[in-house]
Amino acid sequence: MTNKLYKLMNWPGIEEIVYSESDNPHGILGAHEVGGQTLIQCYYPGAREAELLLDDTRETVTMELADESGFFAALLPGKKRKNYRYQFIMEDGSTLIREEAYRFEPLITREDTDKFKNGIHYTVYEKLGAHPMVLDGVRGTAFAVWAPSALRVSVVGDFNNWDGRVHQMQRLWDSGIFELFVPEAFAGDNYKFELKLKNGLTYLKADPYGNAAQLRPDTASVITELEGFRWEDAAFLKEREHYQQGEVPISVYELYLGSFIRSRGNSFYANYREIAAALIPYVKKMGYTHVELMPVMEHPFDGSWGYQVIGYYAPTARYGSPKDFMYFINELHKAGIGVILDWVPAHFPRDNQGLTSFDGTCLYEHYDERQGCHPHWGTLIYNYGRPEVSNYLIANALFWVEKYHADGIRMDAVASMLYLDYGKSEGEWIPNMYGGNENLEAIEMIKHLNSMMKKRNPGVLMIAEESTAYPLITGSLDEGGLGFDLKWNMGFMNDYINYIKNDPYFRSYHHSELTFSMVYAYSEKFMLPYSHDEVVHGKATMIGKMPGSREQKFANLRLTYAYMLCHPGKKLLFMGQDLGEFDEWNENRIVEWELEQVPEHAGIQKLVADLNNMYKEYPELYILDDSPAGFQWINQISANDCYLTFLRKGIRKEQVLLVAANFSGIEKEITTGVPYAGKYKEILNTDDKKYGGSGIVNGRVKPSKKIEWDDRGNSITVKLAPLSVSILKYVPAEPENKKKTGKVSKK
Repeated sequence: MTNKLYKLMNWPGIEEIVYSESDNPHGILGAHEVGGQTLIQCYYPGAREAELLLDDTRETVTMELADESGFFAALLPGKKRKNYRYQFIMEDGSTLIREEAYRFEPLITREDTDKFKNGIHYTVYEKLGAHPMVLDGVRGTAFAVWAPSALRVSVVGDFNNWDGRVHQMQRLWDSGIFELFVPEAFAGDNYKFELKLKNGLTYLKADPYGNAAQLRPDTASVITELEGFRWEDAAFLKEREHYQQGEVPISVYELYLGSFIRSRGNSFYANYREIAAALIPYVKKMGYTHVELMPVMEHPFDGSWGYQVIGYYAPTARYGSPKDFMYFINELHKAGIGVILDWVPAHFPRDNQGLTSFDGTCLYEHYDERQGCHPHWGTLIYNYGRPEVSNYLIANALFWVEKYHADGIRMDAVASMLYLDYGKSEGEWIPNMYGGNENLEAIEMIKHLNSMMKKRNPGVLMIAEESTAYPLITGSLDEGGLGFDLKWNMGFMNDYINYIKNDPYFRSYHHSELTFSMVYAYSEKFMLPYSHDEVVHGKATMIGKMPGSREQKFANLRLTYAYMLCHPGKKLLFMGQDLGEFDEWNENRIVEWELEQVPEHAGIQKLVADLNNMYKEYPELYILDDSPAGFQWINQISANDCYLTFLRKGIRKEQVLLVAANFSGIEKEITTGVPYAGKYKEILNTDDKKYGGSGIVNGRVKPSKKIEWDDRGNSITVKLAPLSVSILKYVPAEPENKKKTGKVSKK
């Protein structure tokens, strides 16, 4: 090496590069103007020779070996050069041509890092992660990761033989973010981040912002291109706010994608595209308005059903690529079906490739396990008080809405986020600054997310799975609420199941469990769920919970679904339960579609479809869902007789449905008060033979009589089969003068 070149080189900086300890490789590598000349340095371990290929002059310049590990340098006359490449001769004699990775300025700005540090960079996923692009005419991928405590971060992958010495990343000022544009990295390449700690420990991590990942058990992130998909759902998105918000019918089909159908090919799982082709006609046939997908974000363990997420920004590779998933949502939208995604911001697993101890410190989680772990789940809790962590989660929810066009986010395990002592015993948790058990940071994060979602995407539903009496879950942010649109009514679900599982003979002793839900029905905006949680782990399926003979089980189930439909609140039913499956769900089997050929099961399916379609047809069942004006008891006190009568009401006087539900095991003929004189026509009866019932129905229109009953001046008499619901539509009486003349007098 010439003496002149030797003196120009920064040997301490070179040593940091060679020992893979540099967080500012751009200060050494690449082209630098020195005294009117250009010093070009590169490091490629395993190379024995290196040449500069000057693209502008087509010259070739031999570089001098400065360190036997593969560090080379060359001094060129004139100002700083930009257009050049490297040609390396490797130890095995092979030749490699590489672009210069260290000539590009940072793509992330100080404004970006300032917003991120303050937790308000709502599109940070466009900056962090891996993004294929063309930069100054060069194809490659821009990588960025947040790892403030790392001594050094490299990106490793298929493009550099997984060698952490090759592409060491640049720390951006005091942001804790490392960035590098790698010319040789293309879509489809696998990659991870290699982090080196101050104690010398080196390990690999998957990309927290990665847009795709390998199929388990492999754990690498995958470079992918999200742009370029041709969306065709503009009309649906335009109408989404009207379609979803306000007093509208929402009936959700909850499903686990891996259990709906299996692939026709060699793969165990069907592709997103295959699933869409099978799912859409079924959802349309059954009358559901939405589907809700159990978590599709990448997760390592099948048995977690997606609830232990590793790749928050990646749809799972089990069912295909990101664009396959875009196709899935696009096709459902074209069919008029909304898509709700189950989302898990409450905790994350301890898998080594994930977020746990990401940069050698408790970066995403708390240091103290009393704050940072769920003992009964074995998972870690996010440090919601750290702005960058809350930003990660808030941006993630927005990502699924803005990049994938999701129509709703169902936030899992909200109760575990709200309470510091959730699932913990004395001494296992730390009170907040006021001595209470509320997780103030999590509450603030939730409010922040719901606020931004409404500002950026006002038509999107935010739904809370929350099981406690925490106030104002769906209250407005201006009034001190959390700002959700809907809350799962776990109280209704638990009380009803506790009631219905009793033999009819004993139900009179549990009557309050049937009626209590109406005491608090308007404290929140509710969704009534019979979800996957209720049909696993020994809890039995919906029909399995029903008492009695086989015939009685089916009758009880028909009664249950009709009662849910008529009760105020949006609806959700897990897959397979609309067929009356007896076998508990597990992730390794598909829906028992063969039951469609069994009459009793086909009857359940027919009933659910008719209920859904009736739900959409009659505004009485949804238009005043959140108002006491939409519901009125007629008789809720006949506990010994085990029946209820009540009204569902719309805005107009004639919008009235009378619901009579017989929870006893004997046939009844009841007299019930009605709100108005007129006729009452049965529009659905769960005992109809077409649903598998015995056929005890009210075939004739029931004219009211001026007989006082239930404190009302008019009444009708209705037949009720054992374990059945009858729904009757009010038909106003014609004026007397119209009956005689055929027209109404103007007097």
